[in-house]
Amino acid sequence: MIWTASMIIMFISSIMISICTIISKKTFMDREKMSPFECGFDPKTSSRLPFSLQFFLIAMIFLIFDVEITLLIPLILIMKTIKPMTFSVIIIFFILILVIGLFHEWNQGALEWTY
Repeated sequence: MIWTASMIIMFISSIMISICTIISKKTFMDREKMSPFECGFDPKTSSRLPFSLQFFLIAMIFLIFDVEITLLIPLILIMKTIKPMTFSVIIIFFILILVIGLFHEWNQGALEWTY
């Protein structure tokens, strides 16, 4: 019974994959699709804009600090189960690491937006 059901599933899956492949056949060498498009005219400048490295650095710093903040959330849940002194030491150590990282980024100039 399991073998029959798996064969039916494989048959239906292969038919669906074949139909999707036939329906979605695209020509990659089509001239209109390969040419740049800007309101019907060829673009006057490059269609690719240079990526701002400063924006990338700020986004990475935000991501790192955002993940570290999510690491603080479970500490709220364990606050009642551990000693207050231990909890205070853990929180102070964690926030100290965050502040040291912030000052390091500041000294490296990653937080200064240059034009």
